[in-house]
Amino acid sequence: MAVDTFLALVTFAFVTSVTPGPNNFMLLASGANFGFARTVPHMFGIAAGFASLLMGVGFGLGTLLQSWPALHLLLKIAGGSYLIYLAWKIAGSRALADDETVSRPVTFLQAAAFQWVNPKAWMMALTAMVLFANPAEPGISVLLVSAAFVVVNFPSVSIWAGFGTVMRRALSSPQHLRWFNMTMGVLLLATLVPMML
Repeated sequence: MAVDTFLALVTFAFVTSVTPGPNNFMLLASGANFGFARTVPHMFGIAAGFASLLMGVGFGLGTLLQSWPALHLLLKIAGGSYLIYLAWKIAGSRALADDETVSRPVTFLQAAAFQWVNPKAWMMALTAMVLFANPAEPGISVLLVSAAFVVVNFPSVSIWAGFGTVMRRALSSPQHLRWFNMTMGVLLLATLVPMML
């Protein structure tokens, strides 16, 4: 891959990873509700799950979805349904979680699995493979695109979890936390609109 193409890939990975979307709104809420340390498995799960999605798309899953529109529709419905469930859970959260008995943050496996039904993740993966994978060298280019996203993704999503953690002190009031969680739930739902059209 040429240097200018690689720099374009890294820029694309950063912009798509750091901009608002389901993962980042969930990390913001998790940082605020659980703190940064308890959100780290969620962040690693996003990176690992998205890398596996990129490789799946790069090695032929994207073609399968184009051939079977019903499968694409099924993924959209599953992803949308899960986002609605997550938005409801976030909006209904009413107390900062200082111990395991109150509630639990999203786990590594849950975050990794979520990438496979996350509409924004699918759009990012399909676009990245179309733009940056080289059909003449599919194996190495798919792995390179996936590796670039892993390296760029984790610091990008950490910003959102860190910002949520900083907001934690301001959210110690139950009323402030309730409004914050309700806002995060609504914003998470709002991410569905452009992705479902």
